[in-house]
Amino acid sequence: MSELHDECGVVAIYHLSTGEESPLCPPQGREEVSRLVPRMLLDLQNRGQLSAGITSWSPKRKQLIDTHKEVGTVTEVFHLNHREKYNRLMDEYSGQAAIGHVRYATCGQDDRSYAQPFERHHIKKYKWFSFAFNGQIANYDELKNKLLCDNNTYLARETDTEIIMHFLCAALKESDNGSDLLPVCQKLGASFDGAYSLVFLNARGEMFVARDPLGIKPLCYAFDGSLFAAASESVALFNLGFTADAIKSVVPGQMIIVNKNGIRIEQFMESPRTSHCFFEWVYFANVASTLDGKSVYLARKRLGEELAHQEKVPLDKDSIVVPVPDTSKAAADGMAYALNIPCLEGLIRNRYSGRTFIEGGEYRKRKAETKYTPLLEVLEGKRIFLVEDSIVRSTTMRVLIDRIRNVGKAKEIHVRVACPPITGPCFYGIDMSTYKELFATPFFEKRGKQFGDWILDSEIEEEMSKDIGADSLRFLPVKSISKAIGIPALNLCQACINADYPTEWGCKLARIAKENYDHGVNGRTYE
Repeated sequence: MSELHDECGVVAIYHLSTGEESPLCPPQGREEVSRLVPRMLLDLQNRGQLSAGITSWSPKRKQLIDTHKEVGTVTEVFHLNHREKYNRLMDEYSGQAAIGHVRYATCGQDDRSYAQPFERHHIKKYKWFSFAFNGQIANYDELKNKLLCDNNTYLARETDTEIIMHFLCAALKESDNGSDLLPVCQKLGASFDGAYSLVFLNARGEMFVARDPLGIKPLCYAFDGSLFAAASESVALFNLGFTADAIKSVVPGQMIIVNKNGIRIEQFMESPRTSHCFFEWVYFANVASTLDGKSVYLARKRLGEELAHQEKVPLDKDSIVVPVPDTSKAAADGMAYALNIPCLEGLIRNRYSGRTFIEGGEYRKRKAETKYTPLLEVLEGKRIFLVEDSIVRSTTMRVLIDRIRNVGKAKEIHVRVACPPITGPCFYGIDMSTYKELFATPFFEKRGKQFGDWILDSEIEEEMSKDIGADSLRFLPVKSISKAIGIPALNLCQACINADYPTEWGCKLARIAKENYDHGVNGRTYE
């Protein structure tokens, strides 16, 4: 799963001007709660390591809102290993309100201008704003063409973030001097098809956070009467000091408007159904998070138990479970406990080997070889049950199997995947937009059935196993996902494993992607 990535993570924080100062404030007080943003972003680093940024608001400085963003990890961007530089940065961007962002993306990788938050200057304070989002606008092409039909319009970047910025500008222009942000968000919701968790801050010190009507991407918030905070995941709020009971999920289609005097919760769009991305529990989210009331750790543990329930390979004293570090650990523990065999760390991950996911092709493979070190003392002569979150492109898995067999000298390698095969692209914020890049696609494709009618059987698993060099390979069935998470399948987005895309444009892009695949066309399907 080191080859699969989500787009981003967002945070927001605001201390009211009225009432008592929150005990969760930094030592510098309520007017510098922006200092909490780097800490929050560290807890979301799993969602993106390409760039990070902050926009803060302070009525006491000339730059009412100001943005700092750079390419790099949170530690690099905010100089967390250099006290003097960090303090200077926090002094410069101190404020009683702020939003932040961590990013992973497939375009504009090393370009600072693609980093978020996006700030838009204007002489009118309500039109001077900054925002950040997690997700992907599926009808990007439609909205881009709508904007570009005016010959005086120009888009500087190929990104849906810029599309959102222009639609925010248009909605604010039509508003009554920005007197109410609810209609602004309603206009966005009426235009966008896709997934988005959005944080917004303007030069009047007004903020809102919003979640798409299907709740595809997660968003949590907490409020102690003085301090409001929001983040993509609950762990960022819990580690600030909010109690678990105080942390709530933003309801799909809901926005929370915040200003210096208080907060207001509004439903900006009706939510016909929820469609939470199941991969949040399988892989993306921090294992310490709780999303929409469901523990990520417990979901992964139950996925491992589901693997154990379908195990048919004979067990003996040489049988051990080995997780692929790090996010497979909970599933591996669950499987091993249910089978009553040891779970040992036969692979050690080098956490300082670099961000291999931003590299491509053969270089990614060579980096993967140095990222995981097999332990000969653990693996030699053993029947290994290698537990992984998912197999998407198979690059990393092939390297691991080769290393475990030839360096670790394992007797057998049985790959167990705590997820069904990924057989379809995603258009809601995961970097897999074509059929061609997916490992499982050709094994089903040659059966002659349409995506959605593909059925996993032992024959397909055997073919896959031989292809990657394992002794056997087993995936979980689709039905195991909702059972493990504890959310009905109808309320989960599982489009990449069952072809049920929850939006109109998701269905449309899936058809285009399949046509492109059938005709040998490569690249993103919506360009």
